Amino acid sequence: MSSAIGWVDFDETERDRAQRLMDLFREQDSRDELGLGAIRDSIADHLFPGTSTIHTRLRYMLFIPWIFESLPSHLSPRDIAAKARQKEIELGQALMAGAPGAVGIIGKDAGEKLKRLSSSIYWSGLESWGIRKFPGSIEAYFAALPHWPKDTSKDHVEDDMSGAQRHRHLWHDRMPQPPKGWPDIVDFDLEPDEASFLIDRLVDRHPHSLLTYLASRSDQAKADAIWLHPHMADFPPQARVLVEHARIFSGVMHGAALLYNLLLSELRENEDWIERYQTALTEWSDELDTKELASWSLDDFWHETRHAGHSVLDPAKRFVTEWVALVRKEGGLGRNREAANALVMTRERRLKKGQSRFANKSARDRWQGASGAGRLQFRWSIAQSYLKDLKR
Repeated sequence: MSSAIGWVDFDETERDRAQRLMDLFREQDSRDELGLGAIRDSIADHLFPGTSTIHTRLRYMLFIPWIFESLPSHLSPRDIAAKARQKEIELGQALMAGAPGAVGIIGKDAGEKLKRLSSSIYWSGLESWGIRKFPGSIEAYFAALPHWPKDTSKDHVEDDMSGAQRHRHLWHDRMPQPPKGWPDIVDFDLEPDEASFLIDRLVDRHPHSLLTYLASRSDQAKADAIWLHPHMADFPPQARVLVEHARIFSGVMHGAALLYNLLLSELRENEDWIERYQTALTEWSDELDTKELASWSLDDFWHETRHAGHSVLDPAKRFVTEWVALVRKEGGLGRNREAANALVMTRERRLKKGQSRFANKSARDRWQGASGAGRLQFRWSIAQSYLKDLKR
């Protein structure tokens, strides 16, 4: 094969993990202040593989391949990248014209100044679903494209190397064709063949995931959390077990997140924030099912949630184990608030070191009053948006 393949020498898993960490710092509700991200993402990737907290609409899973298949291959990698960027910006403009008022248009506000392109947001998901066959990064794609083998099954190939014929083995060979009017006229409505293609990719690559189960059944039930889904009793047994673990984990660890925010509020001496988190902690403690928590098996939890794409380190496991033990013993935070305070503060200090808000006054003064205070949802909102797009 062409020497271009030698350029695809990137550890994409590490690259994606690093990008995900940067994304977390831009998503206030998703901030991983207590180092639970690997656990959260392991569960999310089991339930809703190929999704991300910064995904918006499902049809981007087709927009990106359509754009990349149309790129001219006779240009330099730098010029190909510039061409791709311009096409993605034009896509945003076309969506604003074709779907005015639609939610989820990437670059709607930034326009030409857009920094994070939709291709970089969806690149990992495209590989996860088997839509993208090219195994490397976007930059490696641009570098390899001018040297990619031509489709020798054709008697004649266009000199500009554009079009799907020249991109065999880059994208799935059953990719639907762009709709009439593309790329000037476009919206988020999936054509029937497009929806079928996307569901087929899920069935092929993630046959046992909950997302595949729900998508295959055209499920559009509304629920604030996946464990509140009205048809949960009908979920496949393995998915149902994982959702139960996710619910209990989310519930018990929510207390640690609230306490973290309360401790910072007290240090900032902001009475409104203090009252907010004190009230939230009281409600959390009142709603906690102590009998269920007492019978919850952490060993089973670690076994069911392990995922090849995420490494849950021992310090994270120890923190969760110690927090659960404390909550079990006290039936909440109880009177042993000092032990709970110490556990949360020690965990954050070890994670952030010199940037710990408990140790660094400048970092604490920049705090805006909420960090990771929401309950873990494991990307259910994104999955629900995708299911809605499929149904629509």
